[in-house]
Amino acid sequence: MAKLKSVYFCNNCGYESPKWMGKCPSCGEWGTFVEELVRKDAAAPAEDTRSFIGVKSEPVPLVAVKAEEEPRIDLRDGELNRVLGGGLVPASVTLIGGEPGIGKSTLVLQTMLKLNDFRTLYVSGEESARQLKLRADRIGIRNESCLILCETNLDEIFKHIKNTSPQLVIIDSIQTIYDDALESSPGSISQVRECAASILKFAKQSGIPVILIGHITKEGSIAGPKILEHIVDTVLQFEGDQHYMYRILRSIKNRFGSTAELGIYEMHQSGLREVSNPSELLLTQNHEGLSGVAIAAAIEGIRPFLIETQSLVSTAAYGTPQRSATGFDIRRMNMLLAVLEKRAGFKLAQKDVFLNIAGGLKVNDPGLDLAVISAVLSSSLDIAVERDTCLCGEVGLSGEIRPVNRIEQRILEAEKLGFARILIPSNNLKGFSSKVHIEIQPVKKVTDAFRLLFS
Repeated sequence: MAKLKSVYFCNNCGYESPKWMGKCPSCGEWGTFVEELVRKDAAAPAEDTRSFIGVKSEPVPLVAVKAEEEPRIDLRDGELNRVLGGGLVPASVTLIGGEPGIGKSTLVLQTMLKLNDFRTLYVSGEESARQLKLRADRIGIRNESCLILCETNLDEIFKHIKNTSPQLVIIDSIQTIYDDALESSPGSISQVRECAASILKFAKQSGIPVILIGHITKEGSIAGPKILEHIVDTVLQFEGDQHYMYRILRSIKNRFGSTAELGIYEMHQSGLREVSNPSELLLTQNHEGLSGVAIAAAIEGIRPFLIETQSLVSTAAYGTPQRSATGFDIRRMNMLLAVLEKRAGFKLAQKDVFLNIAGGLKVNDPGLDLAVISAVLSSSLDIAVERDTCLCGEVGLSGEIRPVNRIEQRILEAEKLGFARILIPSNNLKGFSSKVHIEIQPVKKVTDAFRLLFS
């Protein structure tokens, strides 16, 4: 009979220790060790369920390796193909993480249903076959080559894979899969780590790509050991606000492409719709005459789009003024308000300031700074920014407008959507030679921008 053994695992990196420790010697994190029961002497699984080919690897000279472009599988989804770097690579393992109810399962099931000429196996550990059928009917795509399996035992999953010979395997979710060789419960560090390692071995041996769906913790990181993200080839983050219809698919790690790509979807009753031109959807129909609104030319990854920045400044009703930001870093907003007061002479210390990025998106582009302070000042003065004007620029602590990256893409996006002028940092004009029909106004300081906007 197998022995039960108590082992401690680091929740961050998966380091194993026979006793509890306050600080992990591997990653240096404090208080991350958790106790789990493992069965060390368990019998090894049958060879036919875990090994698909019996070829052993051998060392080869680096010069003898052929460097060819990885073949890609077209997933019939332009946004997902873009984020993956052109499509799904055979024998790869892709991990998609996101908050509960954000649409991870809908995205994967919808993509699988589009692959009519592909035999796909959807392994569900959370939903029944009937629930998946109802979701597929809602999406409205019929696919005869789509197989559904409701199973959480890893050995049984491998048996079904061997019997059905699919061309794509989807596991929803990795935290529900368990290995009989381990005594710990599904979702524990040891189970997630060992199951992911076995799935990776299967994918590399068989050449079948695998898509894993993963839960995330309250801090926003993928649940389980950090080694899970190291094992897989690609890590995608599906994010958005459940109260808004827009979803963003980001690439955190990609061994076969760039991590700067970005995919945008719109949630509908019938599934997720690709948003090929997000700028038109993120701008309201008409904000002429409304103060506190400024249009920013932002970059997310390598994708330009125009976004509406809204602000409301009012007299503080209580002793301490409120500062609130939705979709923007609140600490950066406080820094920009301090720059306005110190460098531009606008007194906002006794006023409430509220900031909102339209559409429910979270934007980290520093080029949004100029639009943020312009929207704040527009609301404070109750003077509207002209509707045919957009802005981009990073604001420094001394009040200077610092240059931003990919300025040409920002300008072309603004011109494409019919804007008449754009305010950009003056240093971005160096080496800029493209002929555009939009009026470009360079600014060096925040006071120069305010003079152009509100004079």
